[in-house]
Amino acid sequence: MNGRRFRLIAILAPLVALALGSFWLFEVMRRASDEVIPTPERKEPDFYVEKFSYVKMTKSGKAQYHFSGTRMTHNPQDDSYDIELPVVKNLRGANGPMTLRAKRATVNSDNSQIHMYENVRMDRPATADSEAMRLLSDYLLVLPDDDVVKSDKPVEIHLGQSVLTGTGMFANNATRELRLAGNVHGTYQAPQR
Repeated sequence: MNGRRFRLIAILAPLVALALGSFWLFEVMRRASDEVIPTPERKEPDFYVEKFSYVKMTKSGKAQYHFSGTRMTHNPQDDSYDIELPVVKNLRGANGPMTLRAKRATVNSDNSQIHMYENVRMDRPATADSEAMRLLSDYLLVLPDDDVVKSDKPVEIHLGQSVLTGTGMFANNATRELRLAGNVHGTYQAPQR
């Protein structure tokens, strides 16, 4: 019985050593080839999500904004996302919720900038102290953490029955500040009481 164990150990020991040596040699060769031949950078999207919905929370645990779309594609080169038919709803309450829609959008890696393109529309319903607002443009830059919307393109703003158009815009929903940079035209209609 002891003789069989000795023979079995004598056969298995060189095989285990050979297996470990092969693994070590494989790792050395792989590391050497990684240094000589760099891994090609991925240029194709690496994943996508259909019909997604995302809610960002504040530090206090309240919903800050809701982001949804029909398709989200991840770009590994810069860790950005391409969105089809995005809808962004600002859920911070004091000045009323704000909803933005577009044909497509690009979101940067830390979700701090949302670039919305083609048929962009922003809606804010009427509240007790403000009229309903609608904004139309071909491009908006949304900074959701700051509650700010910017554009360097022409915009058309409807506030109640009043209409304001211009090129280049800065809007802060939290402070209700709105600035148009140039080519400003407007029609003011006093609010009905």
